[in-house]
Amino acid sequence: MFAPHWRPGQAWAFWRMRDGERFLLAAHRAAAAMSLGRETLSDRETERLLNEIGQLLAEDTDFPLDGTLLHAELDKNYVAPSIFKDRGDHVLYRDPDLDRLGDALLDLWEAQESEKRWAEIEYLISEGAFRASFTYPEDVDHEEGSIDRRDRIVAKYFGDKPIVYPPIPEDPSIMRYKP
Repeated sequence: MFAPHWRPGQAWAFWRMRDGERFLLAAHRAAAAMSLGRETLSDRETERLLNEIGQLLAEDTDFPLDGTLLHAELDKNYVAPSIFKDRGDHVLYRDPDLDRLGDALLDLWEAQESEKRWAEIEYLISEGAFRASFTYPEDVDHEEGSIDRRDRIVAKYFGDKPIVYPPIPEDPSIMRYKP
């Protein structure tokens, strides 16, 4: 097991995996977050949706599930997930299934019972357990670009390793500049 990385403004859930099933070990919402007037997510709905997200991540059988990080930014009718796999000497980006994973993430975001909703989720699977932490809009440095923030979050979990992205597929319908 590992201890969660928590800071004020985040909520987290810690899960343990056994025989392919996930079990909620503990859920915690920061007293600081609650004092800001945030209502908690429905525990049962949160558990179901976090489990669904874990199952969707487990469908990528090309690489081990252990060492998987999902980072996503969310807002009303907007989801931008990124999946990363720790491969030892580098981190591999995996294309998310926007239809299924995007819907599950939006359902989780919309399950909050308050108008003040979190803006980002970090969902890590490591050593047979997974943990989700939520960051609220006022805790996001809006001066930092999305790509820079995503790279910083990947480095927080996997260290300063190069991130390998798949090649951009050739699409004849896209116009290209030729000098």
